[in-house]
Amino acid sequence: MNNTVVILNPAARGERAQRLRASVEALVGDAVLRSTSRSGHAQTLAREAAAEGFERIVAAGGDGTVNEVVNGIAGSGATLGLLPLGTMNVFAAEIGVPANDLTKCWEIIQRDETRLVDLPRANGKHFVQLAGVGLDAQVVQETSYAFKRSFGPLSYIVSAAQIAARQPPQLRISSEHAVTEECSFVLVGNGRLYGGPFPFFKQAVIDDGLLDVLVFKRLNYLQMIRYLQDVIFSSQITSPEVEYFQTPALCVSSEEAVPVEIDGELIGHCPVEFTIKRHGLRVFAPGV
Repeated sequence: MNNTVVILNPAARGERAQRLRASVEALVGDAVLRSTSRSGHAQTLAREAAAEGFERIVAAGGDGTVNEVVNGIAGSGATLGLLPLGTMNVFAAEIGVPANDLTKCWEIIQRDETRLVDLPRANGKHFVQLAGVGLDAQVVQETSYAFKRSFGPLSYIVSAAQIAARQPPQLRISSEHAVTEECSFVLVGNGRLYGGPFPFFKQAVIDDGLLDVLVFKRLNYLQMIRYLQDVIFSSQITSPEVEYFQTPALCVSSEEAVPVEIDGELIGHCPVEFTIKRHGLRVFAPGV
């Protein structure tokens, strides 16, 4: 499979990283294997691989690695493969790639099982699964890398608790499909899942050319967290404080410096413009 390059984010260092690389090497055989060494490196490696003519470019890592690889190959014609090695692997779960069986993941790539999915953008930067403006982006912003390494997913809960008492920002939404113009928190999804196995976006289809948007109105953070629980555990969103709509484009702005995250990584602050390219990404996935 010399038309295939595997971009490995070892995450761990030292002996653990060496063991991980050895196990991936054994799995992928004669495919080219390139390891990342810093944040943003996967995007550079993916862009170089696409320019070299590799047709299959595989992200071996978590959702952050997938995001970087997608930004490296977007528009190139290369097909994305997944070897899910992260904590959550939300995009893999969305398209049915089994995170608990790397051998099956590799078989899917070898069999050329592909599908076209939509490719959203936020201020020109691509994402595959989700973007947030406000609460979750603030949590990401205030959860340091060292804290994440020490406490894992618990670190986000601690950070959320620390900001829960603050006054949320005032956001403005511009979209022909939005009912509410002002709110406190916005989530934008490409698929159904957010934060793991939670179907936040009830009507989302990953290849319908539409962004799915959840708008939390003028709520404080504690109220937002309660409504988030309602969204997770309810089959339909019925709260008047939460608006759900679909659209091919929207803009979120604020007079404050409100952070924006895509696929769990910060990309800056408002204003942010969201668009989507229907069927903009080919990915190896089980038949649907």
